[in-house]
Amino acid sequence: MALAVGAAAFATLGTAGAAEAGGPAGQQRAQTVERERIAASVLGDDYKITLTALRSDTDPYAASVRMRAFTQQDGAWQESDRVTVGEVEGWFWFPLTGSQAVCQFSTASTEPAPITVSLLVTPSIGCSAPEAFELRDGRFYRP
Repeated sequence: MALAVGAAAFATLGTAGAAEAGGPAGQQRAQTVERERIAASVLGDDYKITLTALRSDTDPYAASVRMRAFTQQDGAWQESDRVTVGEVEGWFWFPLTGSQAVCQFSTASTEPAPITVSLLVTPSIGCSAPEAFELRDGRFYRP
């Protein structure tokens, strides 16, 4: 199928650490830290892939990027896998949540589905080197 380029959408919710930590302390922390979806792509009826910026709860300028895969189950999207793009807290929050944050987010409706991600480091530095992934049976792999 044709190459899909993700569109930006915004939401304020929890953190990567809190969402993955589980338990009452993690759930309570999740309500105070920001995250914004920066791109999404739907591959036919099979998969949805999202990129989300997660603001650090210790450094207001730092962020992580999480890529999540979803599969259709009983008429609803269910998360099937997640992976961190780049280093944890290795991104800057403000460039990631700006209008030019996504330099490249390409996907294809094949099995395996190739995914390429490049994000804005800063306006003066420019875009990150492209990072490649494959989505196979709802799971991320690095080729």
